[in-house]
Amino acid sequence: MLICKVVKPLVSTNRIPDFEHKHLQVVQDGSTQKVAVDAVGCIPGDWVICVGSSAAREAAGSKSYPSDLTIVGIIDHWDPEAGKASPPPSSAPSGAPAAQGGKA
Repeated sequence: MLICKVVKPLVSTNRIPDFEHKHLQVVQDGSTQKVAVDAVGCIPGDWVICVGSSAAREAAGSKSYPSDLTIVGIIDHWDPEAGKASPPPSSAPSGAPAAQGGKA
């Protein structure tokens, strides 16, 4: 499964018959844009869960459906920055004098 952000709908009126009239969405997976079948009715800006391979075909309605990426859920809240490592704090605050060794 993938977590992706919906960018915009994709309209394709000339399709093969097996593709039916399912809605398509352009989703962002990292720096890559992909096309996914929308099985849940999402809108641009939504964070979604996508499945691929045979799970995508089955989620779209049939094992013979011609899809390799299907949106199966809308995430209620997702912070893409959460959990990323922050830079380590510096050992001495800037502008502070360095400690000097020796006895007083």
